[in-house]
Amino acid sequence: MKTSSLMLGATAVALAAWGILGSGVAAEKAVPLPPPAQDLRVTAPTDTAVFAGGCFWGVQAVFQHTRGVLNAVSGYAGGDQASANYNAVSMGTSGHAESVQVTFDPRQVTYGQLLQVYFSVAHDPTTVNRQGPDAGPQYRSALFYRDADQKRVAESYIAQLDAAKVFPSKIVTQVVPLKGFYPAEAYHQDYATRHPDSPYIATFDLPKVANLQTTLPQFYRDKPVLVSAQGKG
Repeated sequence: MKTSSLMLGATAVALAAWGILGSGVAAEKAVPLPPPAQDLRVTAPTDTAVFAGGCFWGVQAVFQHTRGVLNAVSGYAGGDQASANYNAVSMGTSGHAESVQVTFDPRQVTYGQLLQVYFSVAHDPTTVNRQGPDAGPQYRSALFYRDADQKRVAESYIAQLDAAKVFPSKIVTQVVPLKGFYPAEAYHQDYATRHPDSPYIATFDLPKVANLQTTLPQFYRDKPVLVSAQGKG
């Protein structure tokens, strides 16, 4: 379920009406994971990666609290530019997934370490087209790789985790080429930070950030890096 910044007062009512509150639907639990056996060692000052794992509010919040991340922008990937807007994506027929483009300093955090965060605390990679109360292909688990090296590391890590049986079922995360990333509307940016009292954020997203702090403390930073602070939100 999603609300705009003008609808926060109705969130609790909507959650109850949809049977989400008290239904047993809760934020995903963290799964402690080993680091990837393969990784990228990049010496450039910046690199980018695009992750999809359900509602972008929570995924963005996790990466905004990850050490070495320089920016994390909520947006859309998988479809074309014409349909890269919230109304179209919400219909579930645009081809887009709600995604987060992460710009990071690879000298501080590697692509493989970001994958470790993504699979461990950002979402449940074993559910098809669903995360928490949100269902539809726009909430699918997907890694949009920028180049062959990212593809290799992502596929290797998925195979490593499946072989170790760290999850109760196989990982369903798609590993697909990035054809384009389109930033979401301004009201979606920094949403978890700006609306911590939203019942949706408190129930499904803030626990992800808490899980990052407790499960992967070596990657956690307390102060999030915000889109708004960079003049993009």
